[in-house]
Amino acid sequence: MSFVSRFLTSRWGPIFTGLVVGILAPVLVKLGNPSNMGVCVVCFSRDIAGALGLHHAGVVQYIRPEIIGFVLGSLVAALIFREFKPRTGSAPLVRFLLGMFAVFGALVFLGCPWRAYLRLAGGDWNAVFGILGLIAGIGIGIVFLRTGFSLGRNHPAPKALGWVMPAIMVTLLALLIVAPQFGRDASGNPVGPIFFSEKGPGSQHAPLIISLVVGLFVGFLAQRSRFCTVGAIRDMMLLRDSHLLKGVLALIAAAFITNLILGQFNPGFANQPVAHTNALWNFGGMVLAGLAFTLAGGCPGRQLFLAGEGDGDAAVFVVGMIVGAGFAHNFSIASSPSGVSAFGPVTVMIGLVICIIIGLTMREVKA
Repeated sequence: MSFVSRFLTSRWGPIFTGLVVGILAPVLVKLGNPSNMGVCVVCFSRDIAGALGLHHAGVVQYIRPEIIGFVLGSLVAALIFREFKPRTGSAPLVRFLLGMFAVFGALVFLGCPWRAYLRLAGGDWNAVFGILGLIAGIGIGIVFLRTGFSLGRNHPAPKALGWVMPAIMVTLLALLIVAPQFGRDASGNPVGPIFFSEKGPGSQHAPLIISLVVGLFVGFLAQRSRFCTVGAIRDMMLLRDSHLLKGVLALIAAAFITNLILGQFNPGFANQPVAHTNALWNFGGMVLAGLAFTLAGGCPGRQLFLAGEGDGDAAVFVVGMIVGAGFAHNFSIASSPSGVSAFGPVTVMIGLVICIIIGLTMREVKA
C-alpha cells in the first residue's frame, strides 16, 4: 500500500487517474450510460434529485451508483491512509448556495467540467464553448483569490459528522436496490417515494454493480491523487503548476482513443446527445459554474471526494448541488437538447451577480 500511496501522490497520480476515467467513462456509455455521459457529476446529481422526487422531469430520474461509489471509494482510501479527518465550519451556508449556482450554470450548459471534457472527447464541438466558459469563470474566481477571498478555515469535528455523507450514500444504494419493488399503484404507475425514468437519459444506465465498482475505483484513486478538473485550470493559471492539468489532458486523450475504438466518436455540432447548440449560453452557463466551483475550492467530483474523507463543508456543497438540480428543473432553468430553457439565461446572470458579491465580500475573520 505504501507504493500505491507514493505513486498516486506523485506527479503520475493525476495522470493515471485521468487515464482511468478517460477509459472507463466511454466503457460505461457502451454498457448503457447516456452518450458522452459516462461520468457527469452534475447530471448524475440531477438524476438523484429526480429519483428522490425533488423534481418531476420523468426522463432524468435514477439513483446513480457512480456518485455513491465516488464517496465510498474516497472513504476507503481516507481510512486506509489515515486521512479520514472530519471537519466543518468553513461557511457551510455559502457553500450550499455555491453548490446550487454551480449546478444552475452547469445544467444550462448540460454537463459539469467532467462531462465537458468527455463531450469534447466524443466529438461534441459545442463543448468547446463550455470549456472556454469554464476557463473564464475560473479566471474570475482567481481574481478574487488573489485579492483575499476566503470562506474561512474549517475546524476538527466529531467523528460522527464525517460518517454522515457515507451513511447517506449507503442509504441511497439500499434505495436503489429495493425501490423498484415498491412505489407503484395498482395500475403500475410510479407514485414514489423513489422514482425511476422509463425513457430518456435517466433510463439509460450501465449495470449497477459495474457502475458502483467504477465509482469506488475512481473515488479511491482521486482521493489519493487529489484529481480535480477545476483545480487543474486554477493551479495552472494561478501558480503555473501543471500537475493536475496533465491529469485532465490524460482524461481527454484516453476518452478520445477509447471512443474511437468503441465507435463512439461522432464529431460535429448538430444532433449531439443531451446537448444544445446555443454557443452563448454554453459559454455563459459554464462561466457561472466555473466561478462557483472555484470559490468553493474544487470541481463537483472533488467535492464528493472531500465529503468521503470527512469534510462536512464539501458535503453541504454536494447537498446544494442535489437541491439545486431539483430547482433547476422545477423552475425551467435547466436546458434540454432542444435549447436553452425559459429562465436559464436570467438565472445565470443573477447567479453571476451573487457569486461576484460573495467573491468581493467573503474574507477570513481574524480572531
